[in-house]
Amino acid sequence: MKVGIIGAGSIGLLFAGYLSRIFTVTVYTRTNEQANVINQNGIVLLHESEEIRTQVKALPINDWQGLEDITIIAVKQYQLSPIIQRVKQFTSSSKSLLFLQNGMGHLKLLDQIPSNHLFVGSVEHGALKENPYTVRHNGVSTTNVAVYKGDTNFLRNFATAVSDVFPMTFQEDFFEMLKKKLIANALINPLTAILQVKNGALVENPFYFQVLQNLFSEITNILNLEDPEEYWKQVLKICTNTADNRSSMLKDIEAKRQTEVDAILGYLLEEANKQKKKSPQIGTMYHLIKGKESKEGLV
Repeated sequence: MKVGIIGAGSIGLLFAGYLSRIFTVTVYTRTNEQANVINQNGIVLLHESEEIRTQVKALPINDWQGLEDITIIAVKQYQLSPIIQRVKQFTSSSKSLLFLQNGMGHLKLLDQIPSNHLFVGSVEHGALKENPYTVRHNGVSTTNVAVYKGDTNFLRNFATAVSDVFPMTFQEDFFEMLKKKLIANALINPLTAILQVKNGALVENPFYFQVLQNLFSEITNILNLEDPEEYWKQVLKICTNTADNRSSMLKDIEAKRQTEVDAILGYLLEEANKQKKKSPQIGTMYHLIKGKESKEGLV
């Protein structure tokens, strides 16, 4: 099977490093320079004391023509618009696309794409890009995938094949899958980024924990959760299991990069507005993160 991966950040490199063991992988990068470096060095995957180098083909994104059996779009939410425009030009109705973005803001973009086979996923692995061709796998979990529309059997078989080298779990309900990830992201990412703490501090510090609870109550109201306790347990589990990890939003703030706050908290604010519900805590978190972005000239 031929697999394309658009985006060579931490997640794109992580997927390329593993999937190239069983598939023919082409990575599409934002710059010619990164493509050249990957072609020269391959992709170096670091996990615990292990270092594995795999060879893949790398091309700039402008060379993507949708020739692969499936293309994985592994860019940030705010980088999607030009990618969508490129995809619309070359995607036939038979091609398969898998989108791996945080939040749920990208769902409204998918209907613009002419493909009959659109899939979405949520990545629970931890990864850190160390240089343009090296990625450290620092948190092993799974990638949940579900069908937005199209061929269920294809995605199920793809997930099974990938799981031989890299955990991937097929989910029946794409909306429920993304909602679970959205809630975790909306709670953990902005709080850790504002407080500048690791994930575990949110449950270890009783004062931070109270803020976490208050924010969850507001999210529960906006999303009309029927069984909030299950979602809450999942959030606590993530905080505990990734206690020593820095959230992606905290890493973005530390690196002075734009965050995905619009796709995460922005989505919740839109939902609250549609339902004419108040969301003061989410609004405060949103504006604090945007303030940090503004300070660095990212807004």
